[in-house]
Amino acid sequence: MTMLLQYRAVVSLGRRMCSTHVTGGPLVDTARPKSDMSEFREVFAKAKHIAIITGAGVSAESGLPTFRGEHEKWRKWQSQDLASPEAFSRYPSRVWEFYHHRRELALNKTPNSAHVAIAECEARLKKQGRSVVVITQCIDNLHQQAGSKHVLRIHGSLMETRCLTCGDVDVNKRSPICAALKNKGSPDPNVADADIPVDKLPRCSESECNGLLRPNVVFFGETLDSHILTKVEKELEVCDLCLVVGTSSIVYPAAMFGPQVASRGVPVAEFNLRTTPKSEYFTHHFQGPCGTTLPVALARHESEV
Repeated sequence: MTMLLQYRAVVSLGRRMCSTHVTGGPLVDTARPKSDMSEFREVFAKAKHIAIITGAGVSAESGLPTFRGEHEKWRKWQSQDLASPEAFSRYPSRVWEFYHHRRELALNKTPNSAHVAIAECEARLKKQGRSVVVITQCIDNLHQQAGSKHVLRIHGSLMETRCLTCGDVDVNKRSPICAALKNKGSPDPNVADADIPVDKLPRCSESECNGLLRPNVVFFGETLDSHILTKVEKELEVCDLCLVVGTSSIVYPAAMFGPQVASRGVPVAEFNLRTTPKSEYFTHHFQGPCGTTLPVALARHESEV
């Protein structure tokens, strides 16, 4: 089986693995990753198929909180406990308040210089017959807002809803998403739950359905979309350069993407505020804000026409 198929049956969002070892074969070079930007730029200039894996750290630089650190809690609950199918089944009003808060934050943020650098690189290289694909764990749509066209969203989108009755998936950027959620969702621990009746929560607009909608995101404990994973698999198999940007590299299966590419001898560069459990497997590591390091890394190379 190919690399992602090996995990598909057993891995779901939120699974954590303590080991930093990779099972996809030996790495070409286990030395400390380099931070020589000029050397990376030469590798970049020769690459024809570039895969860019992005995580919450990219969105954080636009002002969007992650599920960790000071934002691990919403009111008095752990964010990961709310982002689960069990929580949505038992407390749909509370979970919709939580996601309404995250939607409103995302709708009011703009792409940062890292998002823009990726989008501009994709557009520029496309004219040269080269490709860039963004494989993102982010659910805020900021890559698309920046202009990225080839985006694989492995964790779904805050700006889409899915009907629990008919399964219909729709783009939904309404603010508020429904009248009952207007001005709801404050993360303040002193704010009480709104306890919105289920029939007042977001409902399906399909003819004669009116089923309850949920955010079209992958909750913790749910498996990832196999169709998306198949596309990711194909991209990782053909890429000749991989960038791992703003991700903690502890959420699987995404944490394995970079190391699996590295295991077949392809250069992998990590861009992050700090080293991660997977840094040792990569050829390059650039420490600092992605919005500072990435525009330099992806700028037009002197060899480009």
